[in-house]
Amino acid sequence: MEIKVAVQSLAALAQETRLSAYRLLVQAGPEGLAAGRIADALAVSPATLSFHLKELAHAGLIASRNDSRYVIYRADYAAMNGLMAYLTEHCCQGAPCAAEAPCCPAPTIVLENAA
Repeated sequence: MEIKVAVQSLAALAQETRLSAYRLLVQAGPEGLAAGRIADALAVSPATLSFHLKELAHAGLIASRNDSRYVIYRADYAAMNGLMAYLTEHCCQGAPCAAEAPCCPAPTIVLENAA
């Protein structure tokens, strides 16, 4: 992932309504949710939600499809995983992380009064 793509994705998520909508879509799974259900769950107007979903789609974090008269939104898991991989790329001092354990870098020791 290029840094510009990562910055665009993080910028899209750096807003409360968009982050909440994105998390809701991640939880909904690949089936996604209709825009009306998202608006109801987040207690936002359809116009406001449309603006925020457009920003997430522009960043490549979500996709939409038409289902009859509804627009269904879903999280793009490949984009999410790409962003997570980019953010944690060097978390274990450049070594691959153990598959059975989450990334947990060695603690940094801070010496007090070290002069």
